[in-house]
Amino acid sequence: MSDGADGLQARLKAYEGRPAAVAGVGRDPVNLPMIRHWCEAMGDANPAYTGPEAVAPATMLQAWIMNGLGGNERAGKSSSGRAREYEELLTLLDEAGCTAVVATDCEQEYVSPLRPGDEVAFDTVIESVSARKTTALGAGYFVTTRTDVRVDGELVGTHRFRILKYAPAQRKPRERRPRPVINRDNAGFWEGVREHRLLIQRCTACDTLRFPWLPGCNACGGQEWDTVEASGDGSVFSYVVMHHPPFPAFDPPYAVGLIELAEGVRIVSDVVGVPCDKVRVGMPVRLEFKRYDEELVLPVFEAVAM
Repeated sequence: MSDGADGLQARLKAYEGRPAAVAGVGRDPVNLPMIRHWCEAMGDANPAYTGPEAVAPATMLQAWIMNGLGGNERAGKSSSGRAREYEELLTLLDEAGCTAVVATDCEQEYVSPLRPGDEVAFDTVIESVSARKTTALGAGYFVTTRTDVRVDGELVGTHRFRILKYAPAQRKPRERRPRPVINRDNAGFWEGVREHRLLIQRCTACDTLRFPWLPGCNACGGQEWDTVEASGDGSVFSYVVMHHPPFPAFDPPYAVGLIELAEGVRIVSDVVGVPCDKVRVGMPVRLEFKRYDEELVLPVFEAVAM
């Protein structure tokens, strides 16, 4: 580590133990409507959170201390309510090139339950600043704050919140889509795609259509064949929505469909023109040819408005 980095680390560490927020108060008292909204969002039907003896879910601890986008007028704060020392720390990190921020995790400790009508107060300190770390997002520093939440001066819970302030890593150039494997058995198909034609093999002995392309007929075993051009009409026979793992050059989520063509054969391809969560079995689609780069053209199927 260079002297400059050593010096920055020492300056950052000097902020440990300093305040991040002082004498904060909750924007609203603990209240039943907020508890109800929380429980509905979480699907939590615990009867302890309703009725005259209701308590707030313990995991709502942070909800009672957040200022909101408009600030906290109740506390006389129109901005974030951060202490000067915390703003200085963030500015120091910005000046060091760590201009991006992402929340990484939080930890909570519960001492006693909160009840409707409780007025919360809190103080926050800068608990720790890590050494410089290298992550997939970029190199930077983890900053952990600890907030002690009180009611009538008594500690009810502690909330630790950790962020990463980092310098965004340089993005690699977008990778190209994989190239299709072309051999003597399927070269005619890819030649047709380059001409924006979807060709289907047809056995000249029994007229059976087949896809994907094969060296012989799977119905009669005949070796001779010609081709017919697909009309382009089809429907979704089945499909999957890809979320993970993310492959280079692909942007999940996306729908991959098994498309039944009007001619009766099926082909695997992307379903486009509709959000992936709207794809349905039986959905009519129409053939399109999509260019991905200067070399690659692929057949895809666009949803047809019903």
